[in-house]
Amino acid sequence: MTPKEVLQFAAEHDAKMVDLKFLDFIGIWQHFSVPLSELTEDSFEEGFGFDGSSIRGWQPIHASDMLVIPDPKTAQIDPFMEVPTLSLICNIVDPITKEPYTRDPRHIAQKAEAYMKSTGIADTAYFGPEAEFFVLDDIRFDSKENCGYYFLDSKEGRWNTGREENPNLGYKPRYKEGYFPVPPTDSLQDLRTEMVMVMMSLGISVEAQHHEVASGGQCEIDMKYSPLVEMGDKLMWYKYIVKNVARKHGKTVTFMPKPVFGDNGSGMHTHQSLWKDGKPLFAGDLYGGLSELALYYIGGILKHAPAICAFAAPTTNSYKRLVPGYEAPVRLAYSSRNRSAAVRVPMYSPSPKAKRIEVRFPDPSCNGYLAFAAMLMAGLDGIENKIDPGDPLDKDIYSLGPEELASVPSLPASLDGALDALEKDHDFLLKGDVFTPDVIETWIEYKRTNEIDQIRLRPHPYEFALYFDV
Repeated sequence: MTPKEVLQFAAEHDAKMVDLKFLDFIGIWQHFSVPLSELTEDSFEEGFGFDGSSIRGWQPIHASDMLVIPDPKTAQIDPFMEVPTLSLICNIVDPITKEPYTRDPRHIAQKAEAYMKSTGIADTAYFGPEAEFFVLDDIRFDSKENCGYYFLDSKEGRWNTGREENPNLGYKPRYKEGYFPVPPTDSLQDLRTEMVMVMMSLGISVEAQHHEVASGGQCEIDMKYSPLVEMGDKLMWYKYIVKNVARKHGKTVTFMPKPVFGDNGSGMHTHQSLWKDGKPLFAGDLYGGLSELALYYIGGILKHAPAICAFAAPTTNSYKRLVPGYEAPVRLAYSSRNRSAAVRVPMYSPSPKAKRIEVRFPDPSCNGYLAFAAMLMAGLDGIENKIDPGDPLDKDIYSLGPEELASVPSLPASLDGALDALEKDHDFLLKGDVFTPDVIETWIEYKRTNEIDQIRLRPHPYEFALYFDV
């Protein structure tokens, strides 16, 4: 839409308010609202002011003024506001220089797309994330000087088979057996369908929805692939819709990678492919039906995977998922069909248009704009430098002996390790000024200070079981 068309769209839907949405540095949507009368065609150039010092990882207090500039192409009617509300996703601009803010994740994703086009390699990068999540009925947590705990619950949780529910009707998915059971074992079918209906009402194409492997309400809804920035926008709508539909029904949703001990965690397997002039570039006659260019792209992903993890698996909790035994792709290998490899080549369709790769180590706690941009930059680096991904690994990686495993590198075992990798290996991200040194440094400092150190300083509840009586 043009700015004029956005105003017409708002009038047609009797909108009374305008909600201005943008992403903080870490990856959570922020917003503020203005009356519709405040939105004019000039607003799409002049923007609206706000305090950037109150946003995580952004401006210092002595340089706090920032502008949000609405993107007219993102206009929607918010499906959850009681008063009809026009929703606009915004870019962030410095009010003095009028330059895009370098720490704005959406701007970083836009620069990644621009860099890709500047190389002449491709004109479109398609991304299709499969973001998994848990639907819970109760969540409590706290951390104080003298206590620290969490408690979560789900009516579906296998741990509740013996609970008095007056009556307890059973049908709770067994651990690791939550994949595809029909109702009543899958009690969330209608809830997911409502989520899908809301997504489709906003123009988000959905390919499937289903229960996932873990007990305790693990689910997945698959969106159809879209170009990088557009998919970044859709992923934010996805999280917003899933959380708000669940809340409407008295439930809550978490995108934490590993909220439940002893069962599968939530990943965000990310399908991706490059196209140019309307033609797919990943289809060919090499391994798995891939082209040489696609294999080089995989080579870039595998080479830079430890650094990519700092953005694609960006929480301390991420590495409680990335352990062997729960379908977690901890080994840096690629394979057709094999879900234990870091990169899979899906074999569902022989069509060249369907040829893609699936990067399996990201999780849905990530900032999608940054994770997608980092993967694209790694893949492009692989193509530019003709990085050989080596031989595919078509065996079950978890069944390999020590000698065979020794030759297969692994992902970092912690967020600290991923940040160390990013510190050593980030030149590929700096190309085209996509990620700036300031962005890399700020990300590393924020994660170490606000997450890693905070976890490191606190006793863990299980440490009392291990060590109280020493």
